Amino acid sequence: MEATKILPVLKKKLAFLSGGKDRRSGLILTIPLCTEQTSMEELSATLDYLLGIPSEKCKARGFTVIVDGRKSQWNIVKTVVLMLQNVIPAEVSLVCVVKPDEFWDKKVPHFCFWKEKDRLGFEVILVSANKLTRYIEPCQLTDEFGGSLVYDHLDWLNKRLVFEKFTKESTSLLDELTVINENEKGSQAEKDRSSESNILPSFDPETVLQTGHELLSELQQRRFNGSEGGGGGTAWSPMDDELLAQPQVMKLLDSLREQYTKYQEVCRQRSKRSQLEEIQTKVMQVVNWLEGPGTEQLRTQWGIGDSIRATQALQQKHEEIESQHSEWFAVYVELNQQIAALLSAGDEEDLMELKGLQQQLSDVCYRQASQLEFRQNVLQSAHEFHMTAQDMSQQLDGLLGMLCADVAPADGAAIQQTLKHLEEKLKSVEGALQSLREKGQVLLDQMSTQTSFSYGKDVSIENKENIDHIHSVMEDMQLRKQRCEDMVDVRRLKMLQMVQLFKCEEDASQAVEWLGELLDALLKTHIRLGDDSQETKVLLEKHKKFVDVAQSTYDYGRQLLQATVVLCQSLRCTTRSSGDTLPRLNRVWKQFTVTSDERQHRLEMASAFHTAAEKILRESPELAELMVDVEAYEEVETVGKGLLDRLTVPVIFPDGSEQFFGSPGDMASSAESIRERMKLVEEKRFLQEELVMVLLNL
Repeated sequence: MEATKILPVLKKKLAFLSGGKDRRSGLILTIPLCTEQTSMEELSATLDYLLGIPSEKCKARGFTVIVDGRKSQWNIVKTVVLMLQNVIPAEVSLVCVVKPDEFWDKKVPHFCFWKEKDRLGFEVILVSANKLTRYIEPCQLTDEFGGSLVYDHLDWLNKRLVFEKFTKESTSLLDELTVINENEKGSQAEKDRSSESNILPSFDPETVLQTGHELLSELQQRRFNGSEGGGGGTAWSPMDDELLAQPQVMKLLDSLREQYTKYQEVCRQRSKRSQLEEIQTKVMQVVNWLEGPGTEQLRTQWGIGDSIRATQALQQKHEEIESQHSEWFAVYVELNQQIAALLSAGDEEDLMELKGLQQQLSDVCYRQASQLEFRQNVLQSAHEFHMTAQDMSQQLDGLLGMLCADVAPADGAAIQQTLKHLEEKLKSVEGALQSLREKGQVLLDQMSTQTSFSYGKDVSIENKENIDHIHSVMEDMQLRKQRCEDMVDVRRLKMLQMVQLFKCEEDASQAVEWLGELLDALLKTHIRLGDDSQETKVLLEKHKKFVDVAQSTYDYGRQLLQATVVLCQSLRCTTRSSGDTLPRLNRVWKQFTVTSDERQHRLEMASAFHTAAEKILRESPELAELMVDVEAYEEVETVGKGLLDRLTVPVIFPDGSEQFFGSPGDMASSAESIRERMKLVEEKRFLQEELVMVLLNL
């Protein structure tokens, strides 16, 4: 009988085995009667269930039944005692009827159980609760009889349900596992048939084992606690090895572990076979797709495009192909990991097959991946090649735009800056062409090795078109660059001539300024006429050199202006400054010529004056030389007066303008020097005349 079938009855606690024992080691069966009417059928069912729990050995020791009638009527107690005769007559050794104090005294004489011992088959005694310890030790009695044995009926019932559930499930599971394991020992055909059927048992072995271990642990722990005889702590339930057959639980666990271990091996073998078959199927799926549709996709992709947009479209198409391949490569990675795991824990008989599958899968995937990578590199190189070609084309267009534009620089510095910018652009174009050649050569090298990835397809036609396109682009860029270089040479020559033109005009203007500075210096600083003939001669020599410098400056300016005319004719442009510079140069030069001539004439007069004066002043006053030519005195006087008059006259330029030498003070100083010399000569003349008069009077 299972507890679940009479669970509501068992919960009423009509009878229970507390786990206590009498002095003969017989089990104590307690029947707690209550004030309510007790159903004899339910009590009989409870007793039948409880008596089915102990082992036969335990039953042979006999039971001591405690009928607690303190809360019940005498006729019910009597009925229960008589019922024990029919339910467990042979197993009952002693029935202790716990009576209420002074309640049944009048009724006991009417029915004496001890007189009916032979008919009942067991001894019945009436005893008070406090005197029950005469027959049973206090430690074997529950607290309602003054004992120290702890009993929790609901806890016992729950554990009993767990035990029966475990026993039922483990027994059923053992049968199923035994059948499954026995079938695995049959032929291969039987294995295949059994593998097709469901090999899952009705119960989860792990759960059942866990339940059994927990139950066994609980039993062992409760027995250990019970042996200590403590009054507190965990409630004691009658589930020791005599009541619940703890060895039975251990035996079931051992058998279940043994069969479950075999079952796990069976499952492992079947899982391995199933996994191996699944791996084989997936490997062939990957191989068939890569060697079929995957290869066919790559066979149709060999072009490199004739522009950036075309190459980008091919790259996008290649990315779509790579995306499709990535899904299969992910399957390959997963399969490779599974195969590696099987190889590390596989049997010898499976190693060769697994290695063969792994090698086949790796060869196909690596070959396909190499083809994808090669194609990607080719398209990347083609994209870089077309990018470089487009960049160079744009640079050539920009350079050509500069060359076709009119050159109208403001000055030589602007021309130099423009020329520098032109050279930089040409150098950039040269670098772009070199880069284009390098990238084109890389692409050509890749084209030459592309046939090794063609999978038998003749790609010479496609390669020839690609190679011709690459050469055509590089040659076209080379021709465009050469044309631009020729135009740059022409533009460079023209700009250099313009630089030279600006330089000549600038230097010519500088020559005019220099000549003007010489004129200004001649008028303002070349004032002295000398204090004697020697100094005057020196000033004359310096003046000639000064004039020579001015002449060379004027000639240099004339040559620059002539060169400007030639350059303007060569450049086919009208000069902007030479028409103004030449008149200025001639005007300044004429002014300088007039001024230098006037300076030359004054120095010559001063030289003649000082020479004549010095000649008179050096005459010896001796008598032999007393007679000085009168004409000499007149010459000094004439030249001196003429020179003084000259100093007061300004320089008159061809345009009618006038300019004096130096400041009025400078002119006064020069005139004063001349007058001093004339005065000395006059004094000499006066002395000479007096001397002559004296001589004549003698």
